[in-house]
Amino acid sequence: MGKIALFAGTFDPITLGHEDIAQRAAKMFDKLIIGVGNNIHKKHLFTLEERVSFLQQVFQKDLNIEIITYNGLTIDFCKKNNISVIVRGVRNATDLDTENAIHYANKMLLPEIETIYIPTSAQYAGISSTAVREILTHNGDIVSFVPQSVYASIIRSFKSIK
Repeated sequence: MGKIALFAGTFDPITLGHEDIAQRAAKMFDKLIIGVGNNIHKKHLFTLEERVSFLQQVFQKDLNIEIITYNGLTIDFCKKNNISVIVRGVRNATDLDTENAIHYANKMLLPEIETIYIPTSAQYAGISSTAVREILTHNGDIVSFVPQSVYASIIRSFKSIK
């Protein structure tokens, strides 16, 4: 079957940083699953269906990338799907500290799981989904923050929310 990795997140919405990390990770593994977490305790700007649609649009030509949704713990999803590697993008030391804490907890729950950190490319280090949502809610332009292939879809979806 080959080596499978998981790049998990809420992707609310996908950013250029997410796209960069996923494409770089996809080169390292036979298959990269982008797992869209459905956390019912977190308030999302975009629906799960919209977030999946954005990701599918961005990665439609990437044959070794699969988009899947899941509920519950990421580690349980990994166990169920025979995934042994979790890919995480890090922008700064704060991200690294947060990701390390999650990594150690995951290792306690599933010792055979590995986490690899991919530093975000410098031009995307200031981009986050949180920033994109904030810019959107204040009628700013997100064209420099999200993949061009989904820019119009994100704007359209956001306008339907308002």
